[in-house]
Amino acid sequence: QKMARSGHMATVHAPRAVALTPIAPICCFSAPQAARRGGMTACRASLPDAETLDELVAVAHTVADTAAAITTKYFRTRFEVDVKSDASPVTIADRQAEQAMREALAAAVPGHCVFGEEEGFQAGQGDASAVSDYLWVLDPIDGTKSFITGKPVFGTLVSLLYRGAPVIGILDQPVQGERWLGVSGRQTTLNGSKIHSRACGDVSSAYLYATTPHMFEGKTEVAFNALRDQVRIPLYGCDCYAYGLLAAGHCDLVAEADLKPYDYMALVPIVIGAGGKITDWKGGELRWSVEEASGGVAPIGEVLAAGDANCHAKALKILDANTS
Repeated sequence: QKMARSGHMATVHAPRAVALTPIAPICCFSAPQAARRGGMTACRASLPDAETLDELVAVAHTVADTAAAITTKYFRTRFEVDVKSDASPVTIADRQAEQAMREALAAAVPGHCVFGEEEGFQAGQGDASAVSDYLWVLDPIDGTKSFITGKPVFGTLVSLLYRGAPVIGILDQPVQGERWLGVSGRQTTLNGSKIHSRACGDVSSAYLYATTPHMFEGKTEVAFNALRDQVRIPLYGCDCYAYGLLAAGHCDLVAEADLKPYDYMALVPIVIGAGGKITDWKGGELRWSVEEASGGVAPIGEVLAAGDANCHAKALKILDANTS
C-alpha cells in the first residue's frame, strides 16, 4: 500500500515483511535472579551478538511500520483531541498506534518488558518473579501538537534498552518517508544510508533547537536563555525531528527540559552513532532501568545533544553555570 505523492506528502511504504516469530531469551536473568531460580547459571552482562541484534532491529522496524500504517491514516484528517491529566493532548491515532505496537512486540518478543507513553509499563510474559533485561520504550507520536495541526515533523520513537542502556533507536517520520536508525556500536543511518553529524567547535557558531521556550521554567529557563543568547541561531518547533536533523548534520545543538524517557531514549543511539553526544544537563548518561520503569520512576528530563563533542562540552558548561 502506498500513499501517492501530493504536495508535501511523500510515499509511505507498506510494513516490511518481517517474520514475528518469538526470539529466544537473551541474558534474561541477573545473578541474584538466577540464584532464586534454583541455581540457573546467570547470563553474561554483554550486549546481544550481532545476529540477535539484527533480529531485534528487524523487530523494531516492524513496530515502526505498524505505527506508520495508523498514524498516516489519521494525519490531516478530522478527529477528536482529548486532554490528559498533565494537560498534554492525545488522539485516537496515538492510542491505536501504541496498541498495535504493543501487539507486534508481544508476538515477536513476549518476554520483553514494554513502556509506552499512553499505557505505561507492561511486564514481559513468563515467570512473574523474573525481571527482563530488555525494555522497549515507545512513543507512537512524539510531537502530538504538530500532528494535530498538520505539521509533518512529528515522529514515532521506538527504542530498546538493555539493562538500562539504549541499544536500538528508531525515529520514523512516516509522512515524509524518513527513518533514522541508531544501533549501539554501529553508524547511524537515514533510510539506509550512513550519516554523520557536522563539526561545530564553538557555541557561538551553533544552530540550536528546542521544541518550545515554554518547556523551561525556573532554573532551567535561566540556563536555557543563557545558552540561547550565545548561539548563532536559536530555533523552535521540531520535537524529536530536531535530533534527526542534528544526526544528519543540519543543526548543532538541541537543549530541552521537562522530557520523559519515551521522548528521548530512541534518540540516544541515533545521536551517538552519528558521531554526536547526548547527555543530561550534568553530563550524565541517559539510562532507564526496568525497575525504575515498572515503579514509575523517571530520570530528570533535561537533555542536551550536540553534533560535536567540543560544542557539547561548552554548552554543558553554560547550562551548569546557570543551574548551580
